[in-house]
Amino acid sequence: MNDVRNSSKLDYGRKLVNAGISGVRAGHKEFDPEKASTLVTSSAEEAVKIALAGVCLGVVPAALLARRSRATNAIVFGVAGGLLGFLASFSWKTRSLTSTLAHSAFHEVRKAQDEHWLEGHPIDYA
Repeated sequence: MNDVRNSSKLDYGRKLVNAGISGVRAGHKEFDPEKASTLVTSSAEEAVKIALAGVCLGVVPAALLARRSRATNAIVFGVAGGLLGFLASFSWKTRSLTSTLAHSAFHEVRKAQDEHWLEGHPIDYA
């Protein structure tokens, strides 16, 4: 009995994941793929500039604070600052695309959840 429940839960989980992927694909088509490609490319180019500023901001505290392993700390903080700068800038610049994809994915997942609920709670109109 437990195996049947686990199998059912696993099937339901797969159904939700597939619905989410399907929603992302539908959202990508809805957004105009050529415009999305241009947006991602230009956003990545601009995000690199912010990442370089993040590297510089990450290196400064490492150089000022630590007497030991100054170089190691500078590298670690510089990489962390660069990653944070790139991710923040790229996320902000592509938020319209991300919003469209997420909305479409959530819509498909909600439909799959509704179908699953109706399987367990059939409506009798008679």
